[in-house]
Amino acid sequence: MKNLIIIAFITLGFTSFAQNDTKAETLLKEVSTKIKSYKNISLDFKYELNNLSENIKQETRGDVVIESEKYKLNILGVTRIYDGKTLYTISPEDEEVTISSDNTEDESTITPSKMLSFYEDGYAYKMDIVQTIKGRKIQYVKLNPIDTNAEIKHILLGIDATTKHIYNLIEVGKNGTKTTLTVNSFKTDQPISKTLFTFDKSKYSDYFINRID
Repeated sequence: MKNLIIIAFITLGFTSFAQNDTKAETLLKEVSTKIKSYKNISLDFKYELNNLSENIKQETRGDVVIESEKYKLNILGVTRIYDGKTLYTISPEDEEVTISSDNTEDESTITPSKMLSFYEDGYAYKMDIVQTIKGRKIQYVKLNPIDTNAEIKHILLGIDATTKHIYNLIEVGKNGTKTTLTVNSFKTDQPISKTLFTFDKSKYSDYFINRID
């Protein structure tokens, strides 16, 4: 689960490096500006993990609503609600709620609130191939970790050339693992409940409450 969240949600930003492709940098800035202009974003996505040598193949779907730093994520039967200060992880299967403070200072844990802006720091980038997928022109940008000790070999970020929205993200690990996050539905500025990011303790009176802070 931790690896799934790390793969699925990363965050945008820009640090200038001489080896960066100017066209790639311009495109990423356009994406970042577009994303930051929305009040909220609602995504449905597909997550795939493959490692042929280990005979691992996993596919699942999820959805997330993001508003500034707040989010509500549903994936693998688990709901994660972050209200800007506290993270609530709700597991109906285990009848357990884990409560913790935000842990964004841990760089290995990347949250949904950073999902659409991960190329900010730590990567060199350049333009890659263009593909037409379901009638959409998808321009890929290749991201290479600056840290040579990183577990990631490279990331391919697919960007819809018309909307400047992220279509998919393909991460290739040095261990041969390939993970792909594909956005099936991208909606912006939707009417959302004022309590969407609020944890209602009364709904989980029979659950075990695990406070880890």
